[in-house]
Amino acid sequence: MRLSDLRGRTVAVWGAGREGRAAVTAIAAHGPADLVAVDDSANFLSVAWEGPLAEAAPLVTGEEGFARLAAAEVVVRSPGVPNTHPWLVELRARGATVTQGTALWMADHADRTIGVTGSKGKSTTSSLISHLLAAVDRPNVLGGNIGVPTLDLPEAELYVLELSSYQCSDLADSPRVAVVTALFPEHLDAHGGEAEYYRDKLNLIAYGPRTVVVNGNDPRLALELGDRAAVRAGLPDSVHVATGPDGTDWFHLGDRPLFARGVLPLVGRHNAGNLCVALAVLDAVGVDVVAHRDTLAVAVAGFHGLAHRLTEIVDPSGLTFVDDTLATSPYAAMHAIDAYDGRPLTVIVGGTDRGLDYTPLATHLAERELTVIGIPDSGPRIVAALAGLPKVRTEMVDDLADAVRLSRAVTPPDGVVLLSPAAPSYGRFRNFEHRSEVFAEAIRATAAG
Repeated sequence: MRLSDLRGRTVAVWGAGREGRAAVTAIAAHGPADLVAVDDSANFLSVAWEGPLAEAAPLVTGEEGFARLAAAEVVVRSPGVPNTHPWLVELRARGATVTQGTALWMADHADRTIGVTGSKGKSTTSSLISHLLAAVDRPNVLGGNIGVPTLDLPEAELYVLELSSYQCSDLADSPRVAVVTALFPEHLDAHGGEAEYYRDKLNLIAYGPRTVVVNGNDPRLALELGDRAAVRAGLPDSVHVATGPDGTDWFHLGDRPLFARGVLPLVGRHNAGNLCVALAVLDAVGVDVVAHRDTLAVAVAGFHGLAHRLTEIVDPSGLTFVDDTLATSPYAAMHAIDAYDGRPLTVIVGGTDRGLDYTPLATHLAERELTVIGIPDSGPRIVAALAGLPKVRTEMVDDLADAVRLSRAVTPPDGVVLLSPAAPSYGRFRNFEHRSEVFAEAIRATAAG
């Protein structure tokens, strides 16, 4: 379904946030017979719905919202509306046509799009792809979940989109190059279960992309893909990291060396894997990465890591504080912990308790020596899951500021204090940015003390 297919039809846009606003503006320009916006969220009164938006579509709230959704020929939901929402379940049971702004946009732009999804690494990988394409004179526009909604994107010859599982779930067209960085259980409450989450993620590759590029070292992704044709970055026949005769790790395309691993300023094996995927995408769209390796090396060296993802904070004590607040699952925290292997480490964990299974984290830390400090709400469950590990010291405190204070006391001067919560921020914090602000302020306050 394209935007042009909405001409003359009754349409309800579900959601009044950034995506919903973009959808109303774009759909109104195509002349629907009737257009309404619906917001069932508790904080709808804080949304300024006025001016051209209100003229294009009245905003309906409360129980009347469902009636307007049910009466519409097409419902365009925002990504924030979960698949498990009772209204959405009922609409689909009635056979309603439900789509999203990203799906409408993709129908007209798929052939010019590189779409990137994954349980971890999609933001960094999509940003790397866009950055490296620009370095070799391939202009592109970066957007989607990482920034500008697709329906607000300007016209361009090439797009690089970061796509969430929510955005992927309603696609009916695959991008020209479909990229998957990793799969592990995440957002299960919004998707209805692990199988449903993987199905929604992999809907990105369901409609005949020209090329599929994946992280070939992800076992769960390999299992879900089976024998499907795909470029498997990280393996010897694609872009991968290999140790040279001098003991130095280098990125290679097949047997051809590109540049040293040390060129990439991002720590962790997972970030090396993200770059392997990004370079494999460039190769897939016709960039001669071997001929351009010097240019690409300079671009990689100049790439700045994204905020709240293993962001190191300078501290006069000699400790390295690291903000990885976007690590909202045990698997993401495991990647972050691995990035500091070999250094004394204190990890701060805990946040909104979604009932996640922390057994994989315990298994991963079975032979590791480190300190784990738990904070509410899920901190006690995480600490309990680690009980009995011989080399893991655990502590519980009341809040993030106390965790920073304790971490200064228990971490050696050359060590790392890592905020990698393995849980979302909501409940105790407004959002992940607020959690980062509190972390940074606690570091400053305890340094001064």
